[in-house]
Amino acid sequence: MDKIRIRGGVRLKGEIPISGAKNAALPLMAACLLTDAPLTLTNVPKLADVAFMADLLRLFGAGVEWTPESSPGAGGRYRLCAANLVGTTADYDIVRKMRASFVVLGPLLARAGQAKVSLPGGCAIGARPVNLHLMALEALGAAVELSDGYVIASAPGGLKGARIEFPTVSVGATENALMAATLAEGHSVIANAAREPEIGDLGDCLMAMGARISGLGTSTIVVDGVAALHAAEHAVLPDRIETGTYAMAAAIAGGEIELTGTRADLIGSLITVLEMAGAQVSQTNRGLAVARNGVRPTSVSATTAPFPGFPTDLQAQFMALMATAEGTSHIRETIFENRFMHVPELLRMSADITIEGDTAIVRGVPRLAGAPVMATDLRASSSLVLAGLGAEGETIVNRVYHLDRGFERLEEKLSRVGADIERLPA
Repeated sequence: MDKIRIRGGVRLKGEIPISGAKNAALPLMAACLLTDAPLTLTNVPKLADVAFMADLLRLFGAGVEWTPESSPGAGGRYRLCAANLVGTTADYDIVRKMRASFVVLGPLLARAGQAKVSLPGGCAIGARPVNLHLMALEALGAAVELSDGYVIASAPGGLKGARIEFPTVSVGATENALMAATLAEGHSVIANAAREPEIGDLGDCLMAMGARISGLGTSTIVVDGVAALHAAEHAVLPDRIETGTYAMAAAIAGGEIELTGTRADLIGSLITVLEMAGAQVSQTNRGLAVARNGVRPTSVSATTAPFPGFPTDLQAQFMALMATAEGTSHIRETIFENRFMHVPELLRMSADITIEGDTAIVRGVPRLAGAPVMATDLRASSSLVLAGLGAEGETIVNRVYHLDRGFERLEEKLSRVGADIERLPA
């Protein structure tokens, strides 16, 4: 199993191209199931989760063609065509590898009138129940039952437009509801919808395919169903979590980097706290410039929340930054109950962190110390890499296969801005 070695204390300088967003690419790929015409996606990151989704689509009979782009950070191009569905069952062996594959439920049901999708199972960072997904599909007229660990849904007469009101915000449930509603007969309203940029990106792609959607970016999305969708081409939006992670890399290690191919509006809440911590962030004609020179970062408190609030997917990375900041910060996690599993590993690096319920109290130390650490999940992995950049000595991050699920060529991108980092083969 590969490891990553980091020797800290090196200031960063240069540019990092930002890849397409994994969390946008996966539902976009699933959208190909809504039509018999081809869907072409560009700026798709080359990641393990993307490969898992491609394998799942092939099981349904979809044609999947991948073409890498030549320029750095440009990802690749997928041509997806589900002209002839040969099945509507997503087996446990596939779904267990990646929870996001559950998003095929809505498109399969809308297109084929039936779907059988395995329940995703447990998750290292906490329970993520699928009841909101099922509630939305039932509101659209589907019959849903649970049997032997599978969701079995059917709508032989087709889905019907309806009002879907989510009691809590759910990105995945909003995606399933949005895709299913595009082919439902009549008018649908999705209330308390997720507002994440990835939802807007999915909606933009669906509209390019002929869907009739309004309200993207707000908490109320309106969909007027159409009889069929057509071919389209769509570019995946930049990855805001990758953008935020590398922005914090500059804040932790010091120096100045430019993140190309991304936008400030994707990480507005993070920019606010980074500037309060002492970093400088500015828009450029190619992306974002992030710098921290001289003084030690200042402690800032943050609470995770659905977009446009502070992202839970950047909480672990932000904690690594606050671990070396001047003063004490309070980081409250409101989205996932087990998302402090990186804390024991940061403690191994001489961080001073105490957990009280859903809040981490972080007392900054002048310098972290390099140590061997173990990654527990994707975001924890990246936080340990960032901690290693700002630590004295050598840090070895074990179990980095988590990183390969969500970061495209992380060690290569950090190396190109001067970080002393390398992957060590098993």
